[in-house]
Amino acid sequence: MVKKHCTAIVLAAGQGKRMGTKVHKQYLLLQDKPVLYYSLQTFQDSALIDEIYLVTGQGEEAYCEEQIVRPYGFTKVTHIVEGGAERYNSVWNALKYVEDGYVFIHDGARPFISEEIIERAYESVQSCNACVVGMPVKDTIKIADDHANVAETPDRSKVWMVQTPQVFHVGLVKEAYRCLMEQEETNVTDDAMVVETFTGHSVRLVQGSYENIKITTPEDLEIGEVFAGKYGK
Repeated sequence: MVKKHCTAIVLAAGQGKRMGTKVHKQYLLLQDKPVLYYSLQTFQDSALIDEIYLVTGQGEEAYCEEQIVRPYGFTKVTHIVEGGAERYNSVWNALKYVEDGYVFIHDGARPFISEEIIERAYESVQSCNACVVGMPVKDTIKIADDHANVAETPDRSKVWMVQTPQVFHVGLVKEAYRCLMEQEETNVTDDAMVVETFTGHSVRLVQGSYENIKITTPEDLEIGEVFAGKYGK
C-alpha cells in the first residue's frame, strides 16, 4: 500500500490555567527543554510524518518560530497558525489548510508520544479512516448524578481514557469540522466527538501509553520530569 501524506497538527494555544503559572504550560521546562519540544521532536523524527502545523496562542507565532522551531531544527514545521478561542477553533484554523492524506491532531501538552504510537495509529487509520489513541482505565469509574451521588458504575473493561493523537482521513474530519463551525456546537470535547456527532462515522480506539500524559497540573510536571529524563531527548 502506497503511503499517504501525513500532517501533524500540534496544538499549543492553551493557557493552562490549572497549572497556576504565568508561563503557559506548553512552554514550561522539562529537563531544560520546553514541554512542546518533545512532541515536535517525535513528529520531526518520524518517517511517517511529512509536515507539522503548529498552532499557537494569539501573538505567539514569532515566539514559537524564534525560540522553539528554529533553535531545535524542526524543519517539518511548515505552518505556524494562530489558535482560536476554544480548542475546536484552533483545530479548524489549521485543518482548513490541510489538503489530503491523514491528519494527526495532537495536544502539545502531551510530550511523551512515541514512534510506536504513531505507527499503530497510522496502521489503524488506513483501514477505518478515524481512530483515537487511548488506554483502558485502571480505576473503577463512577457516573455521578446532579447531587454527586453514584448514578451508574460502567463496566471498567469497556472504559478507556482518550489521549492524542487523534487521527483521521482529511476529507472526513474536515467535513465534520465544517458542520461544527456552521452549527456553532460548543459541547464537543475532542476531535473524535466532532466526527461522531456530525458524520456518524465510527472511531476506532488504538492503544497509546500510560506515559502519554497531558501536562495540566504541577503534579503532572513532576511526573513529566521523570519521563523526560528517561526519554533522554
